[in-house]
Amino acid sequence: MTMTRGTRRGRVPAAVALAAAAAAMTLAGCSSSAGTGADDVGSTPAPAVSSSAPAGTPAKEAEKAGTGTAEAEGVKVAAKGGRLGGAGSACELPVTFDLAARWKPKPIELEPDSILADLTEQGTVEMVCEIDAKPTGNIGFLRVWRGEASEEDPQAVLKAFVEDDPNASKAAYTQVKAGALAAAEVGYTVHSELMDESKQERAFAVITPDGPVVVHLGGMDTEEHTAMLPAYELAKKSLKLG
Repeated sequence: MTMTRGTRRGRVPAAVALAAAAAAMTLAGCSSSAGTGADDVGSTPAPAVSSSAPAGTPAKEAEKAGTGTAEAEGVKVAAKGGRLGGAGSACELPVTFDLAARWKPKPIELEPDSILADLTEQGTVEMVCEIDAKPTGNIGFLRVWRGEASEEDPQAVLKAFVEDDPNASKAAYTQVKAGALAAAEVGYTVHSELMDESKQERAFAVITPDGPVVVHLGGMDTEEHTAMLPAYELAKKSLKLG
């Protein structure tokens, strides 16, 4: 997939936004059929280790706003169902991490002139893999984004990612660990014009020799996002360089 990175997108008319949303749903529907061979039966999730709220954000305020780290909010880690990122896996990446049981990954491979191409670019990264939660009964995706090698640190990559979404606000950043790697994490809210409400989203970023990697969790709404956090937390805790 060859595209121009870093194109900043402005707010679009409602009709165009609805058309883009409908196209995105079509892409999501195609993703649900991909399989990984992962075991559908997992063990009881283990509690996450608590950590501090984002830097500069008091813990109680961060928890109230829903922008603290998943660990700080007492999120449990999902049961493991497979591993993603290595040679021969559904999405070959500069990193590997554990997949939650029954989540289905699919690589994103679009032509530059595709009507969906703009939806796969954000900040300085491009979407290369999406992992569908629908087989678990949730509506949403864990998406992986990659960028070209640069001198940027993880937080700078995340800031560019969030700031390229015109509907994002209330971003709170913190320094965390993704596996043993230094990482940055952000919790923020996005106003959905389609649903006419705001919802929580979250992402973390690491730097690899092959460029930055961003792992992002959205969801149809905040309730779905919260239900899927254990899969996000599993990916973050188990991440390693590929």
